Amino acid sequence: MQAEVRIERYADQGRCVAHIDGRVVFVRFALPGELVRIELDEPHDRDERFWTGEVVEVVQASDDRMEPAWALAGPLAMGGGVGGADLVHVSLPGQLTWKAVTISEQMKRLGHVDVTVPISRADGDEELGGLHWRTRIEMIADDNGKPSMRRRGTHVRVPLTTMPLATNALLDVAAANGIWDGGFEPGSQIRLSVPEPRQAVGESDHSDIGSNYAVLVDGELQAGTRQLTERVTVAGREFSYMVDANGFWQVHRQAPIALANHVIDLVRGEMDGAVSAVLWDLYSGSGLFTLPLATMIAERTRMFSVEGGDAAVKSQQRNLRALGLNDVDVRCGDVSRTLAHVPAHLAHPDVVVLDPPRAGAHAKVCRQIAEAGARSIVYIACDCTSLARDTATITGLGYELADIHAYDIYPMTHHVETVALFRRA
Repeated sequence: MQAEVRIERYADQGRCVAHIDGRVVFVRFALPGELVRIELDEPHDRDERFWTGEVVEVVQASDDRMEPAWALAGPLAMGGGVGGADLVHVSLPGQLTWKAVTISEQMKRLGHVDVTVPISRADGDEELGGLHWRTRIEMIADDNGKPSMRRRGTHVRVPLTTMPLATNALLDVAAANGIWDGGFEPGSQIRLSVPEPRQAVGESDHSDIGSNYAVLVDGELQAGTRQLTERVTVAGREFSYMVDANGFWQVHRQAPIALANHVIDLVRGEMDGAVSAVLWDLYSGSGLFTLPLATMIAERTRMFSVEGGDAAVKSQQRNLRALGLNDVDVRCGDVSRTLAHVPAHLAHPDVVVLDPPRAGAHAKVCRQIAEAGARSIVYIACDCTSLARDTATITGLGYELADIHAYDIYPMTHHVETVALFRRA
């Protein structure tokens, strides 16, 4: 079923809101103010309180609309549908507006905080047109053994001959290893992880990759090395991290630099030159924040670090040992359960840094942080809805939102990273 609708406002998950006979319709590949023809998802006569659909024709376009920079990720009706870039029809300035408005609306609706959220674009993204930023990609081999992505709403696998969101360094690795030629077992999972090479702050040379990359098929190393080296410059000092090729790392080539520098600036401001500090780093991964926190905040810093992934914890421990950092207590386990057994000398943090998964920290962890007496909380969020829910909990526990800033480290997608500082009122 098709219908012509006027798009009203932004919604979540890269969609916008329209109405048909009073019923809410969430529309993909639309923009506020547009008049569009949409195809409703089947079954179109279902009796839910809302429907979903996708643009098939733009009758009146927004000024923020552009031709999809990656056609395969655009609307189904225009030959797309593979996913992975749900704002591919939006100009780069329009994407910043979309994300800033969405965060502010979620913070007001769920977090009960009225705030305007500044948002920054990563260095180099404008020049690259919002493309070539992913240092990790995953695909599945189709029936012919070619890397592919599934077309939305079907079982059809679309073979790929390139990946416009991948960094130039990753594309070099893919070409050198014949990834696009295929030859994989049908159904196998293909993952490429290629750290961004940097010679100096802000510089990169994707011709100098060496063996610092990984091609994994069904989790098994096919080329490169399993333990990758990531280098991040924080406040003028370079930190080196060993990261498992199949583990988590910030996927945008500039994200580790932008986020780590911002977090360190916030924590330094909260500590205000104190000689000693007790810090918690929760959901700490391979130690992106742990290493600079342990070395750049105070003369005497004691840290408690918690991460649920065993491979990430092992990487973090290796990274700490390489710097001779012995005063960081690193635990592997569920964050909430681990916080129930914090050693006495680490039980009362000055500042807590947390970078939870998309679902957020949830109320119990927020309460545990407050009960520990933390003066300040630095919350890094990859989902603004989860951040807003946790904001309501944190402010209800006696904190106030002191600072918030967003980073568009997922161009062409609705995802956005937000860093919020909470201070005990």
